Amino acid sequence: MLHTLLKYFQLVVSILLIVSILVQNRASGLSSTFGGSGAIHVKKRGAEKVIFHATIILAVLFVLSSVLELFVH
Repeated sequence: MLHTLLKYFQLVVSILLIVSILVQNRASGLSSTFGGSGAIHVKKRGAEKVIFHATIILAVLFVLSSVLELFVH
């Protein structure tokens, strides 16, 4: 019972984690990824900040549920 519930929890968290990662606005271009010229650090505000923190929380929940599954199984 607990194992099945944990699997469904992981499924929901993983889908939400994927969506939250894809929704985040990324700077276009490969040069900005490696700190190329023109890269300006902008502070996160509003919905962008909420999505950023939600992504971190979802990632931690997913890792914790994966570790918990090792002990339950």
